[in-house]
Amino acid sequence: MAAVFYHHVVGDLTVGKPEIAELSDADTLDDAARAIAGSPEGAVPVWRARAAPDDPPSGARFLGMISAVDIAAFLADAGAGDRAMRAAVGEAVQPNQDLLREVDPGTRLIDALELMRHGVKRFLVRKNGSWTGITKRFSMLYNGKWMKNSESGSPSSAGSSSMQLSPFISCTERFCCLSREDILRFLIGCLGALAPIPLSPICTLGAINPHYCHVEASAPAMEAIQKIPGDPCGVAVVETTPDGVRKIIGDISAYKLWKCDYVAAAWALANLSAGQFVIGADENGSTPISAFAVPSISSSLSEESAEPGRSPRLLKKFSSRNIGFLNSQANQVRSMYRGRSSPLMCRSTSSLAAVMAQMLSHRATHVWVTDAEAEEDDVLVGVVGYTDIFAAVTRSSA
Repeated sequence: MAAVFYHHVVGDLTVGKPEIAELSDADTLDDAARAIAGSPEGAVPVWRARAAPDDPPSGARFLGMISAVDIAAFLADAGAGDRAMRAAVGEAVQPNQDLLREVDPGTRLIDALELMRHGVKRFLVRKNGSWTGITKRFSMLYNGKWMKNSESGSPSSAGSSSMQLSPFISCTERFCCLSREDILRFLIGCLGALAPIPLSPICTLGAINPHYCHVEASAPAMEAIQKIPGDPCGVAVVETTPDGVRKIIGDISAYKLWKCDYVAAAWALANLSAGQFVIGADENGSTPISAFAVPSISSSLSEESAEPGRSPRLLKKFSSRNIGFLNSQANQVRSMYRGRSSPLMCRSTSSLAAVMAQMLSHRATHVWVTDAEAEEDDVLVGVVGYTDIFAAVTRSSA
């Protein structure tokens, strides 16, 4: 195992991290949209409201995570009216307490990677001044033991103490949240210590997940939303050739939607096919654009533009002129798919370092993998996400 995993701890990654800003289940979807704008993975943790103003964050109050997909799907079901953005976050979030784990700053990096391989997306870490970086020689996970849930109440051994939250937490203590993106940024800064793994092709490292979720371009966009898995939170929109080859034309995902006009996106989800939805995105993949007449909700968006404190990117509107896609061209939609949606892709022979850099530069949660041996560059063979990268790195370093 690479020494970098043994000699670094979670506390090393908290340096410079801001204190956690809680999003309560009683806050509105407008509040959630603003929080998502500055959050990695297009999602933010949701907490149950504090019983007292000075209650510290804790895993017991964690409810789940709300993503851009959750907001858009909720608005689509609610009729996509701007009033729905004032609904409580608790109405749209999918409860899942397994997505966050409360850990001590002394938790070593190898243990953190193992937890994230098993589905954890956020770490809640106590911040008390500067972290000294004191570590132990051996990892409790890789000595045949598993961390005990802090809720179990049973005392842990000395070797597993770094994985347990202190039982007595002062309300004056400060906390921060670490994401999988933070872990990936740390790893890409340690490429030399991980060599030669980062330069190896992802196909030889076993980093390609062939069990990706997909939907045909002709299927309703809402069908794609209903099929999106939790990790990676994205579904490929494909065209399947007569010989069964899937060609990717775009994707519908949390990272593609996290900078969108949610009301407009909800209308598009409810009314367009998956193929029409993905070609209706601007060059940044941020604003869904309707292929049809703009519905009346756009007027409500313009009225809201004068509201103080609204995120600027929530004020964007549909504009089919941006891509030259007019009603009269609806029958030509299939010929217009390719080249419009710009899904984030790599080749099966791409290096792990290149894929990591792609994800970080785009702040994406996944990269679609195409067949390097195919004549065309859009033949889909799999997907690479955070979990796949962490698994490949730890497995190959053993």
